Amino acid sequence: MALDLDQLIKAGSELTHQPSSSVPVVLMTRIRLARNIAGYPFPGFASEEDRENVFRQVVEAARGQDLLGDPLVLRIADLSEREKRILVERHLISRELAEAEAGAGVILNADQSCSIMVNEEDHLRMQAMLAGFQLEKVWKRIDELDSGLEGRLEYAFSPDLGYLTACPSNVGTGLRASVMMHLPGLVIAKSMEKVIRAVNQIGLVVRGWFGEGSDASGSIFQISNQQTLGESEAAILKRLGNVLKTVRKQEENARLRLLESDRNRILDRIGRAYGSLRHSHLLSSNEGMSVLSLIRMGVDFGIFPKEVRSRVDRLFIETQPAHVQHLASSELESAARDSLRANLLREEFASLPEPDWEKAPS
Repeated sequence: MALDLDQLIKAGSELTHQPSSSVPVVLMTRIRLARNIAGYPFPGFASEEDRENVFRQVVEAARGQDLLGDPLVLRIADLSEREKRILVERHLISRELAEAEAGAGVILNADQSCSIMVNEEDHLRMQAMLAGFQLEKVWKRIDELDSGLEGRLEYAFSPDLGYLTACPSNVGTGLRASVMMHLPGLVIAKSMEKVIRAVNQIGLVVRGWFGEGSDASGSIFQISNQQTLGESEAAILKRLGNVLKTVRKQEENARLRLLESDRNRILDRIGRAYGSLRHSHLLSSNEGMSVLSLIRMGVDFGIFPKEVRSRVDRLFIETQPAHVQHLASSELESAARDSLRANLLREEFASLPEPDWEKAPS
């Protein structure tokens, strides 16, 4: 099926059109499960014929799943570079899948909250994601999808090791749970390195906006589990949830300390971000993320109305380079992208009310 980018971008996506789920500090909860089909080599060692057979089996099994409805099935080989980048920017596929070849594809449901990557590192990388902090609800969804697929596919499984995966770090449950967190208070206070070290010591990992190897643009970090073997899904989620609640509390405290110790400087940053959104004519991708990040913190402080937060969350995605190029219907040089991004943000925030500085916590 051909990909209609306009339809995909304008659709009611879970991450861009769910204002009721937009909350302070936490942007998104996601759980991925890695699975492989018995009798076939892992994708990195499989023949083109094997990869195509796997793709057909997974698509057939997926069409019968309630959570996917009438899914959109896309082959990576049929997509343009811009289309692949847009799917990456919307967290629907990995950068690794975007570079895959024969038999590689993705299966999406209507609101883009559930998807299955086919023939990335493993035969299946299924994911469920919801806006906000919703570990239990996301787990229930992905577990339902996994059980439904397992009823129609024979997974590679060992009674001793659990689910078998291409990377030994995923053997066992094959579960990677992550929460995307907005942590400007800890970043401004220069406390993120300490948090990262503490999180790493208890078997969790901190990554950037687009996962491994990416920058934490806009002070956005993904925190996820590393261990999948020898620990149940419930234990993984409980440990992760407890840590994330602690990090969220640390971020809230960091913000309050910043207001207490250097109130004018923090409010000045938010005010300058407001001015940039209203009046800039050039904004790079990183600059756009930074000013949006400060506006989001301003919403959490009460300086801007709560409904602005979901607009910021949508624009974190829609001001990424490939989305901006799609808006222009052409490939743009960086300066032209920066101009179009600034225009987009000026239009989006033309009606943004003046900051109400009196509402910031004292």
